[in-house]
Amino acid sequence: MSDHTIVQCTHERHADAILAILNDAIVNSTALYDYKPRDAQSMVTWFNTKRAGNFPVIGVEDAQGTLLAFGSYGTFRAFPAFKYTVEHSVYVHKDHRGKGLGRVIMEAIANAARENGVHALMGAIDATNAGSIALHERLGYRHVGTLPEVGFKFGRWLDLAFYQLLLETPLNPVDG
Repeated sequence: MSDHTIVQCTHERHADAILAILNDAIVNSTALYDYKPRDAQSMVTWFNTKRAGNFPVIGVEDAQGTLLAFGSYGTFRAFPAFKYTVEHSVYVHKDHRGKGLGRVIMEAIANAARENGVHALMGAIDATNAGSIALHERLGYRHVGTLPEVGFKFGRWLDLAFYQLLLETPLNPVDG
């Protein structure tokens, strides 16, 4: 797993690859609680939202420039007092899972969060996703709650587990 580069993803360079990774997760897993694959236009909105919120989109490319994994974070809840809390998402291409790429992305996301004065990183994980839960726990996240049967996909109820990593930032938080 040493022949890779961490990059800041852009719509122009990475939208198609991100869309393919997301759509695979939608169709084949409970990593996303969506039902239908997204279209190319959705990536315009997605990247615009990330840009407007100053939210990073971090990727890992191989030596040929192929996107293998990506992650980002965004608004946790849309109330002012949550301004120091974000919810992250990490996705690894189906052919590259189990190679440590999720860890690379999550560490880069945490570093970006510190640089941006984030205090709490939240991960919302399908409770049956043992691999993602184990990774979060190895990186110091702790389980802070599970919402039973809040999703329904593939003919069954899904429980959503929340994992949290508290950061030492911001140094001087303020109200308002």
